[in-house]
Amino acid sequence: MALESIARSRRDIDTAKTLTANEKFDWSLAVSYNAMLVAARALMLERGFRPSSSEGHVAVMRFLHAMLGSDVSERMMMVMNGMRKKRHRIVYEEMDIVSKEEAERGVRWAEEFVKMINDIIRQPLHRGRTLTV
Repeated sequence: MALESIARSRRDIDTAKTLTANEKFDWSLAVSYNAMLVAARALMLERGFRPSSSEGHVAVMRFLHAMLGSDVSERMMMVMNGMRKKRHRIVYEEMDIVSKEEAERGVRWAEEFVKMINDIIRQPLHRGRTLTV
């Protein structure tokens, strides 16, 4: 299940690249964020956790912080939260607010994040480690 979600994340990254090439920068960023969210949820599910339906994005962020440690998670949380907010504006409020450079950066961040999550999923679970989410 988790590796299927990683495959979905990679498909989203490919879609985001196509959207960027077609100058659909807003949607490219939104899809890049989705790739990251799907990968993060895959890690949660693979480790036996499930985000709540009422605070799904927040639960995912808390899990990432606990799972990845503060150095990695602070940077990723900042990136993902910025992308989440921008995605919300794209979907519900405004059009044409993402530049080509921002869309390309979003794709790079998604690629980096999905690779990191894939590597973690493929590692055996460290026994004795508890997570507080």
